[in-house]
Amino acid sequence: MGKRGALFTFLFSMCAFGAVGQDGYETDVVRTSGGDLKITFLGHGTVMFDYGGTIIHVDPYGKVADYAALPKADVILITHEHGDHLDPSALSKIRTDATKLVATETVAKQVSGAVVMRNGESREVAGLRIEAVPAYNIVNKRDNGQPFHPKGVGNGYIISFGDTRVYIAADTENTPEMKSLEDIAVAFLPMNLPYTMTPEMVADAARAFRPTILYPYHFSGTDPQRLVELLKGEKGIEVRVRAME
Repeated sequence: MGKRGALFTFLFSMCAFGAVGQDGYETDVVRTSGGDLKITFLGHGTVMFDYGGTIIHVDPYGKVADYAALPKADVILITHEHGDHLDPSALSKIRTDATKLVATETVAKQVSGAVVMRNGESREVAGLRIEAVPAYNIVNKRDNGQPFHPKGVGNGYIISFGDTRVYIAADTENTPEMKSLEDIAVAFLPMNLPYTMTPEMVADAARAFRPTILYPYHFSGTDPQRLVELLKGEKGIEVRVRAME
């Protein structure tokens, strides 16, 4: 284990998790070099981060949360244009004139004022380093032979909170780009079949890039305990199941 890996182990050994906030949502707190990172699990493919008072919403979706009651966003990340990830009504409830909206080129055609990030790009937004990772299907396709998520359209995002890199994979499979990632402390990997990954695909990816903490998310209809079993005994990877169906 390198110095960075040792740092992650130390930081996460001090991490509080499994709490339920006053709003009824599960939350975890991760200690980073820049202070505490609070992760709120809203459901489906939707999470909220609070980093020292900076609020980041990922794929806000009105069917899983009352966005009128949630904190306004400093940053919103939209991974792709499908309706359970791009919800204009939810956006309108948390977006202000000061909110930075980061999105794909396809999303930006539907939502005004977005900062477009393409696969492989990185930039600083509201003091946070954000990287766009390709999100696409290799195996799972529509009846016409086209992938549910074509390459080059959707983004996953890596957000650096101090030295802690958090990866939200979005709708994707275990792509070569995912498997070559490094120094990922927290990863959200989807298991919404047939559109994303099987538990076996998630386990394959996790063994390749080895996140310290792995959250299966967007797992409608897939039993996350299957992933827990697949990675049972895998040193250095902790699988945490939250209410993200």
